[in-house]
Amino acid sequence: MRMFISLVALAPILACAKDYVVPMSDVAGFFATLPKDATRVSFSAAAVYKCNTDIVLPDAQLLVIDGAGAKLVLGPNSNGFTRAIKDQKDALARVGSRYAIRDFAAIEGGKKAIDLKATLGSVIENVRFVGQSEAAIDLRFCLMARMSNVLVTNPKARGIVVRQGDWPGASWSNSQSNHTVLEQCRVYCTATTTQAFSVLHSSGVRLTDCISEGAPCDHDLFLSAAIDGREDQPARNTVVKQFALSNFHVEHAARKASIHVNMPPRAAVDLSGIYWNGKMSAPVIDYISGQLNLSSIGWWDDGFVIASRVSAPRISIDRCNAALKVGAVMGGGKRAGALQLREPLPGNEVLKLDYVKVTRPSM
Repeated sequence: MRMFISLVALAPILACAKDYVVPMSDVAGFFATLPKDATRVSFSAAAVYKCNTDIVLPDAQLLVIDGAGAKLVLGPNSNGFTRAIKDQKDALARVGSRYAIRDFAAIEGGKKAIDLKATLGSVIENVRFVGQSEAAIDLRFCLMARMSNVLVTNPKARGIVVRQGDWPGASWSNSQSNHTVLEQCRVYCTATTTQAFSVLHSSGVRLTDCISEGAPCDHDLFLSAAIDGREDQPARNTVVKQFALSNFHVEHAARKASIHVNMPPRAAVDLSGIYWNGKMSAPVIDYISGQLNLSSIGWWDDGFVIASRVSAPRISIDRCNAALKVGAVMGGGKRAGALQLREPLPGNEVLKLDYVKVTRPSM
């Protein structure tokens, strides 16, 4: 009896998980005044929701945002689901918040659909994004985020972006989106798409089972840790250490290069199981810096080119099609098999193979 009385006395102070249904009338206002006991919100009051402004998410240990199969149509100036971060001090104080955004039939329009900042362990899954003008998903200082079963259709500029913070006090070394994972994500490009996938100043990011297709884009993957966006020199970020891509399918041409790599000299860049379907007039890889490891590339067209802007690239090629070969330097010191020195940076006039290795080529 005494134990029962004690439990009854405690009951009012025990927190309970609580669900709320998002009303049709004012989506942004609903999130602005969301009760602190909310753990899950559901877009289940209608098949189609509309919101012309940003949907600013409150801080939460975990907030599940369940699309419930609904479509969310954003206004042209909306950043979709976003966070209001003042500066790096504010970001560090609030980075423990976590969100699970899932199960939308589509999020259409807006500058962005998801604009997450300063989170740890957030998840985006089973969502289609259509026609955003800046980026479908933009993650800044989102540590250990995960995106899975994401479909991006007709992004007008960039598809999915994983990067560092850009608010006052943020830098390339203190606000990365480290160890973020993208699984089974597809970007279907339109004529104006620049980068399907962009990973900037973030270490330990992994892309698996992803697809880039549709109209030609500038880059299928733009991978860089170049300080101040200086792609005219090797990346000098000292805190980015590794990146991995596997089972990547490219179903269209690229305007500039399919994959751009400018990582720190000691960063391991593992690219495995890539399939480029069709001929490429642009380089399949544009290399500036990083320890580039290519493996398990089973198909290689004789016209494919790995372009290097530096004379002594660090490239290891293992268990790839025998057509992906590097022989003697020819063409006036500019070419060795599939590897070519193109648009060389100053002081990089002659291709050198000191750090290029080909092992276990397939027949």
